[in-house]
Amino acid sequence: MAELASPQQLRSSLIRAALVAVPLVLLLGTLSGRLAGSGEDNPWFAALVKPAAYPPGEVFGIVWTVLYGMMGVAVALVWSARGARWRGPALALFALQLLANLGWSPLFFRFHRIEEAFWLIVAIFLLALLTTVAFALVRRTAGWLMVPYLAWLVFAGVLNWRIHELNPDGGPNVSNASVDVRLPPQE
Repeated sequence: MAELASPQQLRSSLIRAALVAVPLVLLLGTLSGRLAGSGEDNPWFAALVKPAAYPPGEVFGIVWTVLYGMMGVAVALVWSARGARWRGPALALFALQLLANLGWSPLFFRFHRIEEAFWLIVAIFLLALLTTVAFALVRRTAGWLMVPYLAWLVFAGVLNWRIHELNPDGGPNVSNASVDVRLPPQE
């Protein structure tokens, strides 16, 4: 006969899951952005025409840290819900949307594919929406923790589309590598 876990055992299981999931999601998100050369110090990105609604660069680091942390807690809640009917599909959807999310920075910042990055955000949003619903079927709190991410994806999608409209030719022809510009010697 299977015994039910005590509240303390359930809490311990959630804490263990969160101690793995939160740092892992944060690390993967950070690596994706760093390896892709995302941010204001990317010469190609710095030269793009940006919409008026574009927030200061440091906002993105703060927002993504909070969102990845919330997603980590949400997935930990679902991961620790052993025996829940929708647990497996919810975790699979989370993995799919996270992989798509991690692919956005390289597509946009490294490969300069602005329009394709927009369509990827649309796909990420749809996967994240399905994940949110599946999470809510397992643990309502996990679903609610995904809602700010959905809202940010809408905002990011609007920014991405406006950047595409303002830079119809894919932006400036600037390399991501640092450029060593030297003047010819004076005679």
